[in-house]
Amino acid sequence: MKSKITSLSKNAEFKSLLSGKKMSNKYSTIFFKKIANKNLNRLNISFVAKKKLGNAVIRNKIKRRLRNIMNEACKKIDINLNYSYLLVAKKMIFDDKYENVKKNLLIDFKKIK
Repeated sequence: MKSKITSLSKNAEFKSLLSGKKMSNKYSTIFFKKIANKNLNRLNISFVAKKKLGNAVIRNKIKRRLRNIMNEACKKIDINLNYSYLLVAKKMIFDDKYENVKKNLLIDFKKIK
């Protein structure tokens, strides 16, 4: 299934997601929750890299990496589009190999139903 990825835009959406369910691994924490007035044909996801992770170049690389993984995940697995997602990166995501990060995130998104 190919769906367009859109990001969260309103502060209220971020706060709402932080109060929802969460799933964690050594690379990231995924917050997910159903949000009203959401387009069900699009994957509503945002990526967060905190300042503790490094300078702007490193944080942007982490977000590019996550966006690329999610584009591939949309094609390979059936992601629940009823939820909105917030993916918060951890330090290990930059240090470890791309394939390991991808494998773990795909496993986590398969668990969310």
